[in-house]
Amino acid sequence: MSTAQVQPKLIIHGGAGSSLKGGADVVRRSLFQVLEEVYALLTEGASAHTAVVRGCQLLENDPRFNAGTGSVLQSDGQIRMSASLMDGLMQRFSGVINVSRVKNPIDLAMFLQGGDDRVLSDYGSLELLRELQLPTYDPLTELRLQEWMQERRGNFTKDMAGVVAERELVSEAGRGTIGVVVLDRERRLAAGTSTGGKGFERIGRVSDSAMPAGNYATHHAAISCTGIGEDIIDECLAPRIVVRVTDGMPLQVAFEKSFKEASSRNRDFGAIGIDATGAIAWGKTSEVLLAAYHDGEKMGDTLEMGAEMGIGVN
Repeated sequence: MSTAQVQPKLIIHGGAGSSLKGGADVVRRSLFQVLEEVYALLTEGASAHTAVVRGCQLLENDPRFNAGTGSVLQSDGQIRMSASLMDGLMQRFSGVINVSRVKNPIDLAMFLQGGDDRVLSDYGSLELLRELQLPTYDPLTELRLQEWMQERRGNFTKDMAGVVAERELVSEAGRGTIGVVVLDRERRLAAGTSTGGKGFERIGRVSDSAMPAGNYATHHAAISCTGIGEDIIDECLAPRIVVRVTDGMPLQVAFEKSFKEASSRNRDFGAIGIDATGAIAWGKTSEVLLAAYHDGEKMGDTLEMGAEMGIGVN
């Protein structure tokens, strides 16, 4: 792999859904603010995994998205969040599953990058939170509480909560997750993904966001997924795309092939990715993918794209 420096590349997502009800400009502003701050770090020389963590923190802090502050509630009225980080240079995965009372689950995943035990469940995550002496934090928002109370009155007839915490923006059939994928100046790749889950789910359900199936990176490519976690797990989506790139397939072609296969099985999800050449790509089987990117020259997004397949940009 060449040691020559390259122009950094960045793509992020805030979930996927069945329709965007006139709220593209609002979501775009949120996504572009994250792009601007994280890309500035990259131009200053930040590493891929440092930039990914910062991007995830910013998205977790935005109550509009279903991760960190603004996470959905599970069937028992509790918030349980999951997050993971994968450093492509080291090919090292770390994550936390169903953690509560923390502002930024990605911070715990970042700490675990340096340890021998790199994926912790709820009890282990709580102990890590205490060990790091991080302040406890309540990520609940009033809108998410009202959403849960309304569903409780209806005996939880919906499969999941809304992807964006604004009633007028995204339809009820949303799948909320945030993700960040980065190529830095030294050609290092990393990916991070964080979620509050589906909402209203069975206690103990585990999201793909805390698994390599939904978040995977090597020195060839990095992928973050969003959508129905069970569909992502069944397709083993993120590693499938990365393996195809590793075997010589261009990133966009790897996305097209993987999503064509997924469509034939009626999967419901989206994904974003970058490869070692700096190519950026995305794909979706859902109607809307809330993604935005910085290709080194300009920012763009996928919010109003009706086509099923995203395209690569350089």
